[in-house]
Amino acid sequence: MIVMGGIIGAGIFVNPSVVARQVHTPMLVLGAWLIGGAIALIGAFVYAELAVLRPRVGGQYAYLRDAYHPIVAFLYGWTLLLVVQTGGMAGAAIIFGRYFRELSGWPVPEQAIAAITLGILTAINCFGIRAGSNVQSALMLTKLGAIAMLIGVGWMIVAPAGPDLTTGLPSETGNTWQGFAAAMVPVLFAYGGWQTASFVSGEMRDPRRDLPRGLFIGVAGVIVVYVLVTYVCLRALGVAGLAGTTTPASEVMRQALGSRGAKLIACGIAISTVGFLSQSILTAPRVYYAMARDGVFFKAVGRLNERTRVPVVAIILQGVWAAIVAITGRYEQILNYVVTIDVLFFGLTGAALFIFRRREPETSEEFVRVPWHPLTTGVFVLACWSLVISTLIRFPQNAGIGVIILGIGALVYRFWAAPGNAASGR
Repeated sequence: MIVMGGIIGAGIFVNPSVVARQVHTPMLVLGAWLIGGAIALIGAFVYAELAVLRPRVGGQYAYLRDAYHPIVAFLYGWTLLLVVQTGGMAGAAIIFGRYFRELSGWPVPEQAIAAITLGILTAINCFGIRAGSNVQSALMLTKLGAIAMLIGVGWMIVAPAGPDLTTGLPSETGNTWQGFAAAMVPVLFAYGGWQTASFVSGEMRDPRRDLPRGLFIGVAGVIVVYVLVTYVCLRALGVAGLAGTTTPASEVMRQALGSRGAKLIACGIAISTVGFLSQSILTAPRVYYAMARDGVFFKAVGRLNERTRVPVVAIILQGVWAAIVAITGRYEQILNYVVTIDVLFFGLTGAALFIFRRREPETSEEFVRVPWHPLTTGVFVLACWSLVISTLIRFPQNAGIGVIILGIGALVYRFWAAPGNAASGR
């Protein structure tokens, strides 16, 4: 449940339609979700082993710092704040705004609703970890209920769109390698979050046995859920109908139960999205905190509030920038902006395992191993970097924004990394 809860957000309710605009056959649409799940499964095992090797505050930040150089870790934290985490939060908040508008009929742009939502959740998390975690726990069951309702109603009540689910789309323009690579962007965005599950390894009685088992069952469960949701949308709408809507879950429920069904699923999605945003706001500031403690970020970000014991400045900084991204960007634009940088660092982190394996051979019984390493780890790294290259080629303007921010970060590091900063030793 920890693994599944960290992955399932709002993307699965919207991203099947984004995938269908890139590839125009049911086989390729479903295949994208299966391949994305396989990548997530391998990545989860890679991060599980790294979590045992480097059980330090900051997670991925610490892995990159110890494997390569402090500047690599800094660039990860820099882009996490300005691109990956805040972009992901902005994208999820826009989904909330989209379904909230459908539910309420409020004539306000979805970007404005997204920014307001981010502001409210940021304020809640500033009051302490208990306030943030209580909100997250209260919304988890709603998320699972909305998914179960969509699959059950869509499968049992909605009539199939027809034997030819590709009507209305020029398949020759979408069924290419470039189209499939573009389809993987929203897929990996929806699968994001498996990397956080490995952070609980230190609290397990038997991490060697239980962490791989939990990761396999959890990620496999998410793959099943995502494929079922996509299949139900394809069955009800066809590829053309799926590609032509921005709210596929509501469209399926509208066909089954009319406007009441559309509003019901919109309510469930909106609530589950708030839960996903609450979790994001709660966890990521630990990386900015670690950067500040290493002396490569604003000192105020590395301070904890005396009463609540949370990094309030880091939380506010993250929330403000996420709101700015939500106001200035479109959902599909944000997907390319985020995933390009995210999978770049996934690949670097996967490659770090080769470095740690060479430095530190297995000496402990409490050791999680990636199955069939180095083959699986190599496939993971190659898949990540191939997606980076293809996204840059296909969407140079959107993906290029993240690359520019990455380059600016390299210049900023020179300013912060003054001599005497023992970044790599903290």
